[in-house]
Amino acid sequence: MQNIGEYVVQHRDRFIKELVELLKIPSVSADPAFSQDVMDTAQAVARSLERAGCTAVEICETQGYPIVYGERKVSADLPTVLVYGHYDVQPPDPMDLWDSPPFEPVIKATELHPEGAIFARGACDDKGQFYMHVKALEFMVKTDQLPCNVKFMIEGEEEVGSRSLAAFVEENQEKLSNDIILISDTGMIAKEVPSITTGLRGLSYVEVEVTGPNRDLHSGLYGGAVANPINILAKMIASLHDENNHITIPGFYDNVIELSQEERAEMAKAPFELEAYKDELDIEAVYGEKGYTTNERNSIRPTLDVNGIWGGYIGEGAKTVIASKAYAKISMRLVPNQDWEEITTLFSTHFKNIAPEGVKVKVTPHHGGQGYVTPIDYVGYRAAAKAYETTFGKTPIPQRTGGSIPIISLFEKELGSKTILMGFGLDTDAIHSPNEHFGVWNYLKGIETIPYFYSNFTEMSKQ
Repeated sequence: MQNIGEYVVQHRDRFIKELVELLKIPSVSADPAFSQDVMDTAQAVARSLERAGCTAVEICETQGYPIVYGERKVSADLPTVLVYGHYDVQPPDPMDLWDSPPFEPVIKATELHPEGAIFARGACDDKGQFYMHVKALEFMVKTDQLPCNVKFMIEGEEEVGSRSLAAFVEENQEKLSNDIILISDTGMIAKEVPSITTGLRGLSYVEVEVTGPNRDLHSGLYGGAVANPINILAKMIASLHDENNHITIPGFYDNVIELSQEERAEMAKAPFELEAYKDELDIEAVYGEKGYTTNERNSIRPTLDVNGIWGGYIGEGAKTVIASKAYAKISMRLVPNQDWEEITTLFSTHFKNIAPEGVKVKVTPHHGGQGYVTPIDYVGYRAAAKAYETTFGKTPIPQRTGGSIPIISLFEKELGSKTILMGFGLDTDAIHSPNEHFGVWNYLKGIETIPYFYSNFTEMSKQ
């Protein structure tokens, strides 16, 4: 392969500038106030695919935000790689915790990234990571080294559960047909320690509502005589874990597969410094299910967390009121074999059953998806591993991670193909948080590594 490293050095400033321009568009899919910005981002992504060398680019309408599709075909006799990514981003809140405006990207040197990191919402998740693939295609087309067919499917609703994606995939199976799906929406163990994500957790996300009296009440006149929905909700949530931080929902663990001691020992080989982990988070101790390590708790074990809770008066000063309603948003990360719809039903039934008299409970499911595992003897994994070995000089470590990409199981079901997760982000990139960033080194290293995957996969597929 003609030297991709030289090409990256030559075009470094342009690659960074193009990503910065993309990050300026506030494509927040969760907030209708940004709907035009999301649409504008789809247009920008389409233009970038055309410039990179896609010979057919479409902005495909859906029931929600559009999916940007692009392709470059070489030969029907060669394999086809489908690249998936998303151009929508998380809401930037809370705004006051950002060191710089979330949609005014800045490049700053950090201790981990002395060469600079791009600070902006979406820098790592997922604009920076999917854009690596766009630039990798550019290199392969401009140097006439594209070894196979490539397709892109970049959506605008991943951060709100990919609501329109299932229908699009079902209706466009021929358009999306492929031999392997390639995604960069995950991370590496460390900057100098490449890894390939082989397992993802599933997800069940619900919202709960507890209603007491038919209106807000004076806490002096009614306190102690009427159920307070906020108090009740707090008690109900607290009861969802026992003293060992084991989830108490009946049937929740029925399909959880316990990893063998041998598998757990292999996981433990990944570099991890507990004290550094605590220091980075500014915590005195880790917390979680008894009997498991930190890296096991956040990858191979299911969890239940409250993502938001509110009710009553939260303004300045005091207001003595018993609220009529209290709310919470709850996510459950699931391991392979746990069906997210079944878990949602189990949660809903249990949460209603533990409600005391005097309140009414409503559970509203939002979205979810299944977990996923990629076997390490699969040709796609071997092609990716060889690509990392070429650019990092090290064999990547297979790892399971705690995040969720629910559509991967959908892809395998509908398209019949496996997915390879080549992520270049780091745990410290603060995705979904204020001051999200993506190291310039990581961004450029991804562009350098991805073309080797294409050549390796094409060659290994002939064997």
